[in-house]
Amino acid sequence: MNGIICVNKPQSFTSFDVIAKLRGIMKIRRLGHGGTLDPMATGVLPVFVGTATKACDIMPDNTKSYRAGFKLGQVTDTQDITGEVLSSSDMPVSRDALEAVIPDFVGDIMQLPPMYSAVQVNGQRLYDLARQGVEVERTPRQIHVDRLGLAEYDENTREGVLEIYCGKGTYIRTIINDIGEKLGCGGIMTSLVRTSSGGFTLDECFTMEEIQQAADENRLEELILPIERVFASLPKLKLNEVQTRMYKNGVKLDISRVHHIKPDTEIYSVYGFDGEFIGTAFADHENGILRVAKNLT
Repeated sequence: MNGIICVNKPQSFTSFDVIAKLRGIMKIRRLGHGGTLDPMATGVLPVFVGTATKACDIMPDNTKSYRAGFKLGQVTDTQDITGEVLSSSDMPVSRDALEAVIPDFVGDIMQLPPMYSAVQVNGQRLYDLARQGVEVERTPRQIHVDRLGLAEYDENTREGVLEIYCGKGTYIRTIINDIGEKLGCGGIMTSLVRTSSGGFTLDECFTMEEIQQAADENRLEELILPIERVFASLPKLKLNEVQTRMYKNGVKLDISRVHHIKPDTEIYSVYGFDGEFIGTAFADHENGILRVAKNLT
């Protein structure tokens, strides 16, 4: 069994909890996930099965989208509703005032990783230090936010929902915390649903109960998506029979003899003469060769 199963991660589960549970349900140990979600979050968690685990760290599409509930007027140590309240504010915030600061958090921005995060500093996870009451100096990191929109907002309760489209490594609760800081009243995340990840959507996801039922009925294969879905955004190359055999054996191919190579493109998804997806290739234009980037067969 090889491919991807999209899980609608349940609340209170860590991403590793999902993997552990699936190992029991699917009776397979070789599993990996495509992007950590906080325990309080739900939504899209692509799980790589069998040989597909080789692709966990090379997904070409790292874009994600979220619907995040928030509340202004509070600051917590975790930047979300689960944490200890550090400060509160009664300052009113109008919709216009909120919408005026949102553009400051779109594009390439610098973000300071929260203490309650899996980021490592000197070999230690920040959340382990935070649980010990230790706060350490962190280095801001550049992240990219494609779109950030206010979907809902109640000026009376100062609660609402943001829709966020962003790249890898973005902490949504930190965006909300920073928006609250910019407004001068603080802000916390109250809920989080990941609506898409790496090209996979919530509509393609299965609950843990549905996966268990499929296993009980011996139809797990029906839930598995082909690994090539991960590389759908890459240009495709189809090799002839001789090239397929050579490529699978790790032989570098002459670019001039491979159809559809573009002078300005380096990474491709590769298919054999029989239509079988093989993996990804790197086009070294300087030396005129096509070499294996990742063999996924």
